Amino acid sequence: MRGTRTDARRRRHFRVRKSVHGTAAKPRLAVFRSNRYIYAQVIDDESGRTIASASSKESAVKGPTLTVDTATEVGKLVGARAKDAGVSSVAFDRGGFRYHGRIKALADAARESGLEF
Repeated sequence: MRGTRTDARRRRHFRVRKSVHGTAAKPRLAVFRSNRYIYAQVIDDESGRTIASASSKESAVKGPTLTVDTATEVGKLVGARAKDAGVSSVAFDRGGFRYHGRIKALADAARESGLEF
């Protein structure tokens, strides 16, 4: 028995995090998808600080919180905030989630906002 779905996602995330590391020059864009919301952070792992963040909990994001459209809004928001903080290139950390649906929508919207990855 391999465990729960959450355990499997955490194993995948640890496997991804072995190679994805954020620096001051190229921080990590970490995405987390819960059952109700989606969160995105731009993180400098060397100094241990969050440079920019956005989530579907914010009042700037309108409408239902669990849709591809909401994930797109969060991606645009985190991309714009990262650009304002002086970040142009990031390493994408999908957090062990499959790259489709809301995760893909967030990534595409962040790319459209000017982030390179």
